[in-house]
Amino acid sequence: MPGSRLGRPPGALALGLAVLVGLFGSAGVLVAARDRSGGVETIDGLAEVLQEQANDAPAENFLLVGSDTRENIDPDDPNAEAIGTSADVVGRRSDTIMILRREQGGGVALLSLPRDLWVPIAGRGESSRLNSAYNDGPAVLAETITDALGIPIQHYVEIDFVGFQRLVDAIGGVEICSFYAAQDGNSGLRLDPGCQNLDGSQALAFARARHYEEFVDGDWRTDQTGDIGRMARQQQFIRNAADKLLNEVQSNPMSLNHFLDAAISSVRIDRALDPIEAAGALREAAAIGLSTYSLPVVGLEIDDKSVLELADGAEPILDYFRGVGEAPATTTPAASVPD
Repeated sequence: MPGSRLGRPPGALALGLAVLVGLFGSAGVLVAARDRSGGVETIDGLAEVLQEQANDAPAENFLLVGSDTRENIDPDDPNAEAIGTSADVVGRRSDTIMILRREQGGGVALLSLPRDLWVPIAGRGESSRLNSAYNDGPAVLAETITDALGIPIQHYVEIDFVGFQRLVDAIGGVEICSFYAAQDGNSGLRLDPGCQNLDGSQALAFARARHYEEFVDGDWRTDQTGDIGRMARQQQFIRNAADKLLNEVQSNPMSLNHFLDAAISSVRIDRALDPIEAAGALREAAAIGLSTYSLPVVGLEIDDKSVLELADGAEPILDYFRGVGEAPATTTPAASVPD
């Protein structure tokens, strides 16, 4: 990837009320969250594909999905043209797919799954990019991940574009630092050299950027890794957002109240997930430690589509998230791309 970036390595995924409240809630905040939690939207049809957690299971897995639906996008958003509308982009697709693994009595691990990973899609009898499974609904995406990768999924959390913007604005923006000016004409991203605080609109542009360019030595240089580079930037952003929220709540716990309202109106979860019980478990796990992983992949052309397939070194990571292997060394996103 051309150029270097400031900022910490990939870290905690503060996606969804369960994780956010769990990591940062004091007793008083948790009581307030309990009163509000009934307002979280739940998703039907997942019970048949989500796995029951065995008593002796080493961990439970949360499927975390960022939906690219344009529903409710504000036409006055300064980045509305780059985002598009529901008329431009119909329906929902999974723009971001991650697995959060909470160990029993241990820490938390996060695995980013490339949206362009070529896998058999559950119920279709054919293979396609992983994110296309979501076109058939959250249940098909969860079932596809379990069938194709062998990863059992116990719970589901989803956030869309508008929800993402709302959460970022609720914490007053998130700081991102870069050595170079950066842009993405497709997502509407524009960054100056140095550090700047991104509001919800620019934060979404940063998280969506797949055609990321940096101005180095007088030329715009494109990040050739596409979705792989984007996953690294998403993890960087999430770490910075989680750090900011943690620092804010430690200094003023009740400042989280306005954020809880934003979180509750921004996420969708499976019916079996109690966000407050999950919060306590994830808070304890996060105190022990968090590791991040990305699958090694290789770029290929299949049916005139640019896709990714698993490469050597993927099995130990998959075995860990399957619950049948030891924790491997943490990884950063990397890929071999076709010419």
